[in-house]
Amino acid sequence: MKIFVGNLDFNAAESSIRSLFERYGQVEQVNVVTDRDTGRSRGFAFVEMPDSAQANQAIKALNGSDLDGRALNVNEARPKPESGGGYSRGGNQRQRSRW
Repeated sequence: MKIFVGNLDFNAAESSIRSLFERYGQVEQVNVVTDRDTGRSRGFAFVEMPDSAQANQAIKALNGSDLDGRALNVNEARPKPESGGGYSRGGNQRQRSRW
């Protein structure tokens, strides 16, 4: 199960997040999301746990808990929405003349 972990301190390390979740079971992967331009943390991460019962227990226990002085937002990750790739013009999709 993939878990979203939000409201992280920008200096939160993968190892501290992993050890927090390992109290509840096996952790397959921790991915701290970083800004592609600066490499700085964006303040959230994803944790993958193979056992959904353990993952749900971790979510219950850790949502609202404190890590580095910040109350964590922990819940099951939602799938990324499908996008059309690029900008939507919205409304009527027929071609418009350019002057």
